[in-house]
Amino acid sequence: MKTCLIVIDAQESFRQRAYWNETVAAPYFAAQNALIEGAVAAGVPIVRIFHVDAPSNASNPFAVESGHIHPIDGLTPFEATATFTKHRHSALVNSGLDIWLTENGIRRLIVSGIRTEQCCETTTRHASDLGWEVDYVTDATLTFDMVQPDGRPLSAADIKARTATVLAGRFATVCSVTQALERASVAA
Repeated sequence: MKTCLIVIDAQESFRQRAYWNETVAAPYFAAQNALIEGAVAAGVPIVRIFHVDAPSNASNPFAVESGHIHPIDGLTPFEATATFTKHRHSALVNSGLDIWLTENGIRRLIVSGIRTEQCCETTTRHASDLGWEVDYVTDATLTFDMVQPDGRPLSAADIKARTATVLAGRFATVCSVTQALERASVAA
């Protein structure tokens, strides 16, 4: 089964947010970079996704005008097989990604990137619903602490655990970096 790695929203825009935390990001970079390097070594195509949204002005880090829509510093450089821009949480909504995947015979996606519970989880659910097999590499996703509606804190670790729990066996196979790369090499 032909597989590709999708790197979602690993862009400099996130460093401009107040919640950015280099200490929290460090393990993500280690896992994401290992996944990228393993995919390159195995000849697995890598698709890069950028998120762009309104308002279209320099003060919005997700607007082109901000100058932050480029790979995040700390990410291993790679030549993307294809690059898509999305304007919604799912990378499959009006980006052309679904057409590219179909035209290239891709049947399994390895999902990674930023943010765990937003664009990575949403893309995973959407891809599964459309019939793709998905390997979700929790360690190669990044999120940050949040505050629940009742005011209680919710840690990034708890968000990642919750996301893995709701995706596993329903929408994806939750994998380590090593497992995802092994599954991709068997599928090739």
